Amino acid sequence: MRKGLLYATICYSLWGLFPLYFKALGDVAPIEILLHRMVWSLVFLAGVLAWRKQWSWISLAFQQPKLLAGFAASALLLSLNWFIYIWSINNHHVLDASLGYFMTPLISVLLGFVFLHERLRFMQWLAVGLAAVGVIWLTWQTGKLPWIGLCLACSFGIYGLLRKTASLGPLEGLSLEILLLFPFALGYLLFLNAHGQNALVEGDTQRQILLLAAGPITAIPLLLFGAAARRIPMASLGLLQYISPSIQFLLGVFLFQEHFSTNRAIGFAAIWLALIIYSAESVHNTCFNKKVAV
Repeated sequence: MRKGLLYATICYSLWGLFPLYFKALGDVAPIEILLHRMVWSLVFLAGVLAWRKQWSWISLAFQQPKLLAGFAASALLLSLNWFIYIWSINNHHVLDASLGYFMTPLISVLLGFVFLHERLRFMQWLAVGLAAVGVIWLTWQTGKLPWIGLCLACSFGIYGLLRKTASLGPLEGLSLEILLLFPFALGYLLFLNAHGQNALVEGDTQRQILLLAAGPITAIPLLLFGAAARRIPMASLGLLQYISPSIQFLLGVFLFQEHFSTNRAIGFAAIWLALIIYSAESVHNTCFNKKVAV
């Protein structure tokens, strides 16, 4: 249990610090950062699979067209989520990105209701409704939808929905997703290289190190997440996930000094209140079920 809490805390803290990494690559195009992230993630994951001698699932996976189609869809969603996140960080939208990950649990609840026919309790409906009020308020104040936050929340929420129904574990599933994206990523990087535009080849040593580090920086938090999920209850994991957007929010306000007006704070506050209600209800329901079971 203690190891699980430690793994989850480290994982979410690392995700929360991602803006520092992507800001350091601010002079590299977001699409190219994404491509390097795919390529070097696969290299790192291949090393982990080799160390664990965990290869048998690959041949079985490629014999199941339905499974491949599902993971191709989740891979596209994951790459979309990564690209929007990288773009938002390097275009001074750290607060909008944090909003997306604050909204993700509530989007996941709504997706579970629509697609998995999960029944929502009254307090869960109240939380979803408050989040909707927050989004409507932000839209009215700015004259446009908070599209960055919504795209991040929806893409990751649907990605989670697809992975929830998938038959492969976290390590194998992520490896298959990256493997499916790898030919396109490598091909485009070779194209950039042929035109003298590959940041890894043309950049200085610091940039090269940062791009090569994309592999472990991407994979290690995901592996920690998988290890934590096996050791602690989902309610605890769900509460700890707010570490990540909270760190991003603090970085956006205090380090990157993004504008945070009173009207914007009201929209965020509605979503934060929704999360408090949702989390408190989840903890209460979990504790009640444990007492009934005893």
